[in-house]
Parts: sequence; structure tokens; C-alpha cells
Amino acid sequence: MRLSNLADYAVVMLAAAARDADARLNATCLAERTGIPLPTAQKLVGRLATAGLLVSSRGAGGGFRLSRVPSEISLADIVEAVEGPIALTACVEAGRHDCGLDHQCQVRPHWGVVNDAMRGALAGVSLASLAASPAAPQQSAPQPEGVPA
Repeated sequence: MRLSNLADYAVVMLAAAARDADARLNATCLAERTGIPLPTAQKLVGRLATAGLLVSSRGAGGGFRLSRVPSEISLADIVEAVEGPIALTACVEAGRHDCGLDHQCQVRPHWGVVNDAMRGALAGVSLASLAASPAAPQQSAPQPEGVPA
């Protein structure tokens, strides 16, 4: 499974917003901070607001801010805001029956479990953790010769 560029960019933009969670941001600011092209940032800000992950305010000092604290927004929330429900196959989506094996498929009843597991894994990753600075890799001290590590 691979995220689309839009979903990836949404994660990058919200992580940037989470690093300055109290500030009012706009698409131009997020585009500058992340390197995402402005038209794409504008499109994503609209989608993320529609999904309830960003709230907007008008007027002087207006802009967007996160709707919740970063620890309460999950990677699953962000992916679903851009991609729709997490489903690895189309056959489990309501109303989708475009598979030639649909009438005899023995696996279809199990895809719900797989999708739930995938969503659970993504739901376990918070925006706060994605916005945090990566920890510096720990270097182990060299061991004296002949001493096992």
C-alpha cells in the first residue's frame, strides 16, 4: 500500500501546523514552510477543513488552525480526509461490485478484518508524534577488544 502524494502532503502540512499549533496559518504559509506547491496546499487546506481537521476564522488575524490538539489527530484521520475510508480493495466498499470474482470469492468476507487492522495501525500514530523532531540515533560506545557487546 502506498499513500497518494496528496495524502502524503496533507500529513506534511498538518505536521507543520502542529509544530505551531496555537498560530493561525494559511495555505501560503504552509506552502512556504513545507515546499508544497501553493495550489496543492490550497486544495488540501479546503479538504482538511471539510473533514474537520482544520477550523477557519475570517477577518484580521484569520486563517486556519488545528481543530484538536495534535495528540488527538491520527494518521488515519488525515489519510481518510484525503483518500476516503481506508480499504485495501474496492470490493468491500458499499455499492462496489465491479470484480469478476465477486460471486465466488472466498476472501472477500475477510477483507473487513484486514482493513480494520490497517486502519488501527494508522490510528495508532498521532499527529503529535509525526510533528516531533526525530530523535538523534544513539551511538553505542565502542567495546574494548575481547568484551562481548
